[in-house]
Formats: sequence, C-alpha cells, structure tokens
Amino acid sequence: MDRLRKYIISNLSSYFLSIFISLFAIASVVFLVKIATYTAVIEVSVAELLKLFVFMLPEVLFYTLPVTFFIAATLALFKISNDNEIIVLFSLGIKPSFLLKILFRPALLLTITLLFDFLVIFPHAKVLSANMLTYKRSEAKFNLAASEFGNSFGDWLLYLGKDNKDGSYSKVFLFNKKASKEILIEAKKAKILNHAGLLKLQLLEGEGYTYSKTDLSQINFKSMIINDTFKTDLDTYRKPLDYWRSPERAKAKKKMLIRNTLLSFFPILSLFMVAAIGIVQVRYQKSKVYLYMFLSILVYYASSLSLHSKLGYYAVPTVMVFWSVVTYFIYRKTIAKRY
Repeated sequence: MDRLRKYIISNLSSYFLSIFISLFAIASVVFLVKIATYTAVIEVSVAELLKLFVFMLPEVLFYTLPVTFFIAATLALFKISNDNEIIVLFSLGIKPSFLLKILFRPALLLTITLLFDFLVIFPHAKVLSANMLTYKRSEAKFNLAASEFGNSFGDWLLYLGKDNKDGSYSKVFLFNKKASKEILIEAKKAKILNHAGLLKLQLLEGEGYTYSKTDLSQINFKSMIINDTFKTDLDTYRKPLDYWRSPERAKAKKKMLIRNTLLSFFPILSLFMVAAIGIVQVRYQKSKVYLYMFLSILVYYASSLSLHSKLGYYAVPTVMVFWSVVTYFIYRKTIAKRY
C-alpha cells in the first residue's frame, strides 16, 4: 500500500509541477500587464514594478493552485487507467475509496495553505500594494517644471527659476492670496521632501512679505518648511482580522471572503469528481476527460462567483453542500457502483 501511495503521489507531483508552471506563467503575464497600466498614471522603476508583482504574488498563487491540483489529480488517475493499472488494482481488492484517501492528504494541505494565503497574507500584501500606489500617486501630483508658470503647491502659486542636478531648485517664488492679505515668499533654494506620504517644501535663505491695505511686514529666514499641503492617507492595520472587519470597501471584502473561501475548499470538495473523471475503462469507455474537467471547473467557479450577490454568506454552505452531493452521486453511479 505504501508503494501504491508513493506511486500515485509521484504521478500527482509530476503533473502538478508541469501544469502549475504553465498556469503560473500565464497568470503572471496577466498581472504584469495589469501592473504596467499603472505607468500611464505614475512613474515607476523596474525595481518598483517587481515589488508590485511580489505584492500580487499571493493572489497569483491563489487562483492557480486549486485548478492545478484538480487537473493534476484527475490526470494522475487517468494515466493509471490508461495504462490498465487501475484494473489490476481493483482486481487485487483495492477500492476506489482508497485512492481518494491518498489524494485527501495533499488536498487538505492545499486547502489549509489557500485559507492561510487569503486570510492572513492577502491583507498584508493588499495594504502594502495600495500604499505604494498611493505614495507614487502623491508624488505624481507634485510634478514641477523649472522656468514655467502654472506650478502650484496646494494653495501656493509657485515659480522655479532653475532645476539643479541634486533635485533642488533655485530662485524660488511663492505667492498666496487670502481674503484679507497677500503673501509673497522669495528663496534662493528649495527642496521637496516626502515623509510617509506627506509632501513638504523646504525653503532656504529667503524673505517673506505679508501685506494688506493697512499693513506691510517682512521676515528673513534661513530655513522654512511648508507642509500639510498634500496629505496621502495610507492604510494601516495591526492584524488580518482588523483588515477584514474594517468598514472600508466592506462590500468588496465580503465578496472576496465568500469567493475565496469556496475556492479554497475546491481541492477537497472535488475529490469525488476527480475519481469520476479520472478512473475509466479504456477498452469500453470513450473518455472525455478534458471536457469534463473544463465543465467541472466552469460550474464550480461560476457558482462561487455568482451566488454571493443573492445568497450572501449562505452561498458558502449552499455551494459546498450542493457540489458535494452532486459529485458524490456521480461518483456512486460511475465508479463506486461499478468497482
């Protein structure tokens, strides 16, 4: 029995690896194209693109692993059937249920991994990715050009005389007109500071004038900082539970929670269907294994993605019970009753 277990797991592993590499490559290209669309709004380097891809990696793995296991497990049993080894096993008194027990352990391990992935890792990756994009958008809002009018920094009109190589600016003028007075600031040099999404403008060696109809005042300064102009709100959370319970994007999180829970249990819930599709008599049955695999994945994923809007959280037990009963009935009619 131990040799049989190792033999089936070996077949499962070889199919799983080859299928996973293909699906992962396709999914990665899709997500990289999605990431590349951000460059139309913000300026990111190659290193930052790779960083964004790492943040999306848990999502890529989540959507590829369940499908990979289902296809690999089905093809592993189909290979044994196609080589007529399944007939020998059943002739020796081995039941189809024993084959399902062998596949149950990797299916359970994968389900636990998927649940941990989207419940714990997802929130961390999502927050980091969103904060990084928000941070880059805040930088894009502050796009200054030297020797041009029309620059602004919040309520301030800004003119920059020269763009230095070290990232600073020379001959800087700021103007702010309020209800009762006007403010004019002149500085020899200015630098842009960005601390945790808060943009600051540091002015060096300048003069400031405040004047109204009745008053005129002047100050000289060596350093002045104008801040709180652009404030970037970055998401923070302490625990994954805080992320799922927070009111922000509550509807989207509810949808994700229902959908991902169902997809996480797909490997375990589909074991009966794996046996029903993969175990065939090659001499007497015209196998349509690829068609049945496609239809099974389509029905389960369509149910998981569509019923949440009508049933809410009740969609989780509804789909799980329905899929388990239907697949067990198919398994009993096609496999258990015959072998």
